[in-house]
Amino acid sequence: MERKLATVLFADLVASTELVSGADPEVVRRRVTTFFEGVAQCIESHGGTVEKFAGDAVMAAFGIPRSHEDDAERAVRASLSILEQVHKLGLEARIGVEAGEVVVDDTDSTFATGEAVNVAARLQQAARPGEILIGESAHRLTLTTVETEPAGPLELRGFRHPIPAFRPIAAVDGRRALGSLAAPFLGRDSELELLQNTLERTIRDRRPHVFTIYGEPGVGKSRLVREFLAGVEGATVLAGRALPYGEGVTYWPLAEMVKSAAGITDDDPLEEAQQKLLECCGDEAIAELLGLASGVLEAVEGERGQPEIAWAAREFADELASVQPLVLVFEDIHWAEEPLLELIDHLAQWVRERALLIVCLARPELLDVRPGWGGGRIRSTAIELEPLPREESERLADALLADTALPTKVRATLLDKTEGNPLFVEETVRMVLESGDGRVFDRIPDTLQALIAARIDRLPQSEKLLLQRASVIGRIFWIGALARLAPEFGEEIEDAVEDLLIRDLVTREARSTITGESAYRFKHVLIREVAYAALSKSSRADLHARFADWLRERADNELLEIRAYHLDQACTLLAELDGRPPLELAQTTAHVLDLAGKRALSREANQSARKLLLRAVELEPTLERRYNAARAAWKLADLGSVLVEMSAVVEAAAVAGDNRIHGRALNALSDSILAREGDATRARELADRALDVLDEDDFEGRFGALDTRSLVDWYEGKLGSAEEYETQALAAAQIAGRKDLESKATLELASIQLVRMEDDKAAPLIERALELADASGSIVARASAAMTKGDYHRLRAECDEAEQWLVQAFDLFTEAGSQLGIGKSSSYLARLAWHAGDPKRAEKLLRDAIRLLAPMQERGTLCEAQRVLAQLLVEQGRIEEAEKYALAARETVSAEDLASRATTRLALAQVRVAQGRDDEAASLFREAVEIVRGSEYCRIDLELLPPYVQFLRERERLDEVAALEERLAELAPSAA
Repeated sequence: MERKLATVLFADLVASTELVSGADPEVVRRRVTTFFEGVAQCIESHGGTVEKFAGDAVMAAFGIPRSHEDDAERAVRASLSILEQVHKLGLEARIGVEAGEVVVDDTDSTFATGEAVNVAARLQQAARPGEILIGESAHRLTLTTVETEPAGPLELRGFRHPIPAFRPIAAVDGRRALGSLAAPFLGRDSELELLQNTLERTIRDRRPHVFTIYGEPGVGKSRLVREFLAGVEGATVLAGRALPYGEGVTYWPLAEMVKSAAGITDDDPLEEAQQKLLECCGDEAIAELLGLASGVLEAVEGERGQPEIAWAAREFADELASVQPLVLVFEDIHWAEEPLLELIDHLAQWVRERALLIVCLARPELLDVRPGWGGGRIRSTAIELEPLPREESERLADALLADTALPTKVRATLLDKTEGNPLFVEETVRMVLESGDGRVFDRIPDTLQALIAARIDRLPQSEKLLLQRASVIGRIFWIGALARLAPEFGEEIEDAVEDLLIRDLVTREARSTITGESAYRFKHVLIREVAYAALSKSSRADLHARFADWLRERADNELLEIRAYHLDQACTLLAELDGRPPLELAQTTAHVLDLAGKRALSREANQSARKLLLRAVELEPTLERRYNAARAAWKLADLGSVLVEMSAVVEAAAVAGDNRIHGRALNALSDSILAREGDATRARELADRALDVLDEDDFEGRFGALDTRSLVDWYEGKLGSAEEYETQALAAAQIAGRKDLESKATLELASIQLVRMEDDKAAPLIERALELADASGSIVARASAAMTKGDYHRLRAECDEAEQWLVQAFDLFTEAGSQLGIGKSSSYLARLAWHAGDPKRAEKLLRDAIRLLAPMQERGTLCEAQRVLAQLLVEQGRIEEAEKYALAARETVSAEDLASRATTRLALAQVRVAQGRDDEAASLFREAVEIVRGSEYCRIDLELLPPYVQFLRERERLDEVAALEERLAELAPSAA
């Protein structure tokens, strides 16, 4: 069974009943036979195949059994010819034509099934006598060769929605075997010179530079870089490509670079790979992180996140570039996941005083997800490769054709239809040269897919089969893997692959990542995609499963994510065909997806982890898989999903008696409810349940519950109780040996002292937290400690020190990719800028913070940024806008977050003062003060009281001022 892109034609004799009625049967037979013969002749002369005669109708197919690049055009031309032929007989016909994917039983069969067949049949029934109707796909394939007019959309029987239809008016008018074509490098001299000059400047200035090359498939991005690299001397060159799989291969390009630099193959024993990596990196921590990222090593105790991997990659690049200039080539980054794009940004920003050139190749769709990529950064260049000019296309075609002469019309059509795309030109010339009998068709196809499909169909059946089997493996394939998928070739398989190489469908890889395995690459990814599309889904499923089995035997741990992808493809295809995959396959796939998902989670490739683990849950929903999938959502701040999924996990874990998962799921649920819903009562209840459930020796789990319990009491103004819980959390972190958690707890204790205005107690705690964060190696821990240190100096009006630490925190959060941290540090920097007399900078920082924080649905930080912006806008006299943000802050704040309830009312009170609505302002001031009365929120009191006292004094309400001034004098004598 095979899938093919084909065009189907239905032709029906009009009024056949009237023709038969009362007529001599011999006359009728002769006229109907003449009709059928004429229709068949028109079809066959245009390269179509008559599939069947049914009564007075004819069904024909174009592209079966062999594809042509212009099958849709041929079908339309045949239809026009049929109408002309039938008219000569004094008869009329109606015709329907549509193109699309169909399924045929074998390579020689002409019996096709598929939607295109049904659409063509219904269009024929809807056509008027003497009319041709073609469907949307056929119209799209003949845009430049057939003149049409709209005839739809039409309501056709059996289809839910109207079907677009078009009426053709007229068609627009226009062997020597060869191995590999040697395409010259043409039309890119200026781009090549720019690349060369950029490298020279990078070496001269010893500063990193990012050079992004955009272009449509086949336009010559890779060829340009190959020519550039061929002239690079005295530099280290490492290259890697982002895979189109999109699941669990986040750092694949980095892995290729690391393995290449270290000389590691995918089937190296673990100890040997570790040793090679350590020798290459020269540092155990860097080697471990890069080993995890590249798949050389299994995940170790605890987790290593995206920030640490980025740090290790930076150190790795820095070391290589310290020896000689370094060129890193990232191919196909339009397929890259966000962590890889962040890593490239990280290298460009944080490698210092080194000659590092980062070359990125991408299709324009990268800009859909990263609109600013390649711009807005110093030392960054972005170019788009346009199609070759007409004269360069002519030179390219002439060079490829060599001594083969083409008719002027055919040559002109070739250049028109390829539109300067070098791969289009090359593949089209190849098709002409391989036509076999020296003839060429009237037109050169307008899509590369049609070119490749037709070219593949002209291969000997054995080579076509081999190409299709290789397509299942991927863009790069290994001889051993292909032998597993095509055992009928036996020892001749290498010779067969060499034939594909001679035909220039594949190229040989200079280096294989698996020792002893010759590796080949499809010349272009579209060749692989077209070959794959021709396989039936049942064949694909079988081949994916067989390749996954080969991976298990040869490089299971190293290529775990790839194996998971192929097993999942097999399951998906069989479920589509049979309703569900076989149980054993589903269980195996779920297991491998689970392993790959947990590996991604340990590297903080959380989006990939989420997809992998959700799919594992779908196939076999174990409790641990459900918990890990929900944990990935928690790390992504997808709080809505966390609430739903963790609630279900909590119930299931309770039934199963799994205390570890039960307690930790309660922690996640408690934290998410507090952050998203602001429900401190419910959060406290869940945290207390977690403490009851978790085993006494699960110190890491107990830390989470105690830390959340402390935060709940902080929300409610119970600072003494919050301090007690955080002290217990600190002890749990110490026993667990988690210095990052120990630093977090120490910072929380320091923050409690700061809000009490006991700065002398807070200072040593902050210093201790900084030491712990540095020792932990966690970028987020270091950033959090720096932020608290900076805020400590801000509160004491020590602006220079505050700026230094807060900028450091912002930079570290940026390096870590922590959106919440960036938002928080931006908010603190904004307050500092406002205090220092720079309201413009403060406003920008606050707006940036709000933009980052709003999608997270994290109430506490967002409402504070909103209310500070409102206060800033009031000071600038922008009252209407200030009111908007003050009301938004009051809407955002949690009902049980006492401190923020008070500060958001303060902001709205100041807006009302500016609006002259004194009664409302007075009420809001009173509410704010009453909310925190009796609490230990001394610093909040100090923020609330001065504007309230000023408001009362200006209105000569001195009887209300005395008590407030007394409290203010206690807090800060100089402010009274």
